[in-house]
Amino acid sequence: MKRFWKDATVERTTLGWEVALDGRMLRTPRGVPQAVPTRALAEALADEWRQQGEVVDPDGFVLRDMADYAIDVACPTRDDTIRRILAYAEGDTLCYRAEPDEPLAARQRAVWEPLLKAAEAEYGVRFERVAGIVHRPQPAGTLATMRARLETLDPFALAALQTLASLAASLVIGLAALQPEADAEALFAASNLEEDWQAEQWGWDHHAEATRVRKLATFAAATRFAALARP
Repeated sequence: MKRFWKDATVERTTLGWEVALDGRMLRTPRGVPQAVPTRALAEALADEWRQQGEVVDPDGFVLRDMADYAIDVACPTRDDTIRRILAYAEGDTLCYRAEPDEPLAARQRAVWEPLLKAAEAEYGVRFERVAGIVHRPQPAGTLATMRARLETLDPFALAALQTLASLAASLVIGLAALQPEADAEALFAASNLEEDWQAEQWGWDHHAEATRVRKLATFAAATRFAALARP
């Protein structure tokens, strides 16, 4: 598709902040006005349009896609969205470790344990750690508390968290990435610890390296999206 607009501007409306292309307000795929809660986020969405060349690159709208998800999915199907995100607590990757005598386990303890302990202290819960790959359910109280935490989030935070938790396979890392002081690169590295460990042992191949770069960029964009949407 070729570029069909000249200017992308931001306007304050009764619904929030909206992007207009040559004065025409944008809508989501479901036909809903694409109104976002902050000017900062709207300006970032407008920048995605401004940075397009003569031929439109669909991959250049990462923030727009998250905004559309917040409006079209997270808002009208809030309970289902929370249920999907909570699943990342039930099988949180930080809880599944190598056998204690394996070298990888020491790296997991050093990187993952501080993140888990911080979450346990913040939310007043306990996560079960597992050696090996056999699933062990998390305590019902832990899942209830984490659900209650998710229920405090607005649709835009939930949209960011859906991306973050799915990339990390971890609700703990996803929630940490929502914090104002979050270090997206460090948190992504924690989630990618096992892949990075294997690459250290056997070397990176081009495909794995490219996949890591792409996932990190999306993780960082979701972290930025959450920050921009925060009032």
